[in-house]
Amino acid sequence: MDFIMPKYNCPDFSKEFFLNAPDVKTEDVTIKGTAPDNYHATSIYPEYFKINGEWILTSESRMDCVVVLKDEKALEVKEFRNLNVGDKVILGRSEDGSEGIYLNINPFYVDEEEKSDNQKFAFRTGQSRESTFSRAYNKLYELLKYEKENNGYIVWVLGPAVVFDYDSKMAMQKLIDGGFVNAIFAGNALATHDLEGSYLGTALGQDIYTQVCNYNGHYHHIDVINKVRKAGSIKNFVYEEGIDKGVVSACVRNNIPLVLAGSIRDDGPLPEVISDVYAAQDAMRYHCRKATTVICLATMLHTIATGNMTPIYKVDKGDVRPVFIYNVDVSEFAANKLRDRGSIEVTSIVTNVQDFLVQVANKTK
Repeated sequence: MDFIMPKYNCPDFSKEFFLNAPDVKTEDVTIKGTAPDNYHATSIYPEYFKINGEWILTSESRMDCVVVLKDEKALEVKEFRNLNVGDKVILGRSEDGSEGIYLNINPFYVDEEEKSDNQKFAFRTGQSRESTFSRAYNKLYELLKYEKENNGYIVWVLGPAVVFDYDSKMAMQKLIDGGFVNAIFAGNALATHDLEGSYLGTALGQDIYTQVCNYNGHYHHIDVINKVRKAGSIKNFVYEEGIDKGVVSACVRNNIPLVLAGSIRDDGPLPEVISDVYAAQDAMRYHCRKATTVICLATMLHTIATGNMTPIYKVDKGDVRPVFIYNVDVSEFAANKLRDRGSIEVTSIVTNVQDFLVQVANKTK
């Protein structure tokens, strides 16, 4: 089947209610990094603000931020910490248009095959280890091909389990080399164990193919970190040691951004790991703004962080399209966690990431 982009369901602003609604109210920031009382907090949905009689859509958004009126019709969504004195923050807690703020909670037309028959009771409507994900896989294959052919921006969020197995490691490399990856978010562990596997054939000292633990293997990951730090950068290490397999080398070879956010538990860490949490968030946010598809694999905290920064829509050349988010984990709790924080537009797949990656890489060419 060919992928069909869902059409945007734009509100009818010619209706009397919208025409009679007031313009939004604003108040200036008086303390840097602090919003005025009654600020409006953003969500993951498309939000419109009435300014000088016209309803304006925020072209870029993210959850739990405030909206600043820049010019007569220019809006900017800002994190609280980035507010400056004099910024005009939009006020209002109503989202039904009565305060000049309208939240479009049904932004995209539902595929006819996705619609229910309005039964009040039905089996197997959730996502669990018993669910059948064949349809989700098929849609993902076609989506990835569509994104590649139409200059989409595919962000992958990877946990270290991706590189603990040789086959999944090579499957991820295949996807990078094949042009199905535009940016990767991860932590120190993913990059470290990928390089360890490419350099020494182990991950945390365990052979990535046979899963047999090596003698003194617990030294391997810190030996690799030490060598990378001695080389001065991941890129230098990859070239100096002739690393030609794995996720990191594929990123270096294809010039794919690899954003490594630091953690309190990091060993080393690798030179490129961003230790400042807000700097890491800003680096991730840069790519979230461009994302059209996000695929999160076996990393709950990175997944939730990315979900918080990614709206379910993107404005592209004046058109509004959905941002597709996939959350893949062997744990039902982790796979469904993103839905609990407000991202109901998420496809959850309960499986181990090794099987997932091998299957996706084999079907996506």
